[in-house]
Amino acid sequence: MNELLQGFIKALQLIVTFDSEVMEITGRTLAIALSSCILSTVLCLPLGSFIHFKRFPGKRILISLIQTFYSMPTVVVGLLVFLFFSRIGPFGVFNLMFTPTIMVIGQVILVSPIVLGLIISAFSGVDKAIIDTARSLGANEFQTGIVILKEARFAVMAAVILGFGRAISEVGLAPMVGGNIKGFTRVLTTAISLETSKGDVELSIALGIILILIALIINIVLNRIQQR
Repeated sequence: MNELLQGFIKALQLIVTFDSEVMEITGRTLAIALSSCILSTVLCLPLGSFIHFKRFPGKRILISLIQTFYSMPTVVVGLLVFLFFSRIGPFGVFNLMFTPTIMVIGQVILVSPIVLGLIISAFSGVDKAIIDTARSLGANEFQTGIVILKEARFAVMAAVILGFGRAISEVGLAPMVGGNIKGFTRVLTTAISLETSKGDVELSIALGIILILIALIINIVLNRIQQR
């Protein structure tokens, strides 16, 4: 019990003193997760708008398929990315394996179904009277879409935050395509796993506390958005 308490105390010291290794891993984790979340949002907003506003055969099936991928295992995404971007894969010529770039690409694939599905749901939740009013005032499709986006902005923000939470907490994809290289591709989740196996409990606890704090902040922000 005393060893565990000492481990927590040393972990807090690492955080309070802004230990260089802890800050480096945390910064890289946030940068990769934020980048993947931003790219996913840029892709999913127009795609979600198209799926919501357009009528086409198989629309319901497509939405159901998107929702099915909410719980897609991270190791499966890692395997697919590895197969496509390894030397034997079709995109192997880009030499992106074991770099932060490939980790961002993998996380975009991982979080996009969540962001896309929730954006479609956000648009579907807008009162039809608002849409009818905008159209009756002469708004074209683009202008109507802007009105709907403004009405659904809090739900869209919640979708983006949930995607960020999914990206920052995944542990299956990062080591498969990033390689867990110190000072280059090591992130919070992979560092915790590695340091625990090495017996460096203090560093593992420090990184775990930071990850929990990030999750707590995400939940607080999400609750505030839902209240709005």
